Amino acid sequence: MSDNQNSGNWWIWKVFWILLGLTAFEVGLGMYKPPFLVDTIFLGTKLLNHVFIILTLIKAGYIVLVFMHLGFEKSTLKWTILIPALVLVPYLLFIILSEGAHAYLML
Repeated sequence: MSDNQNSGNWWIWKVFWILLGLTAFEVGLGMYKPPFLVDTIFLGTKLLNHVFIILTLIKAGYIVLVFMHLGFEKSTLKWTILIPALVLVPYLLFIILSEGAHAYLML
């Protein structure tokens, strides 16, 4: 009975380990703070912030694909749902970062 019961739970553990790995990588970057990522300024903020934003978008896209069951749909449906988020979120972040840098420089 336990073998039959555990055979359907493998995917949740796969998702758990992938998300744990990405999160551990983010925490490691936050603790270590490589100098080339901290010293490089891009669009008014450190490059490390951009790396965190990209990794967070990757995790969000993966969560949407898995928990909204989009991983089993046709690729056109996947991209129809993911592309607006993957375009609009960086665009809005660009606006926030550029305006924040502009406001900071005007002080």
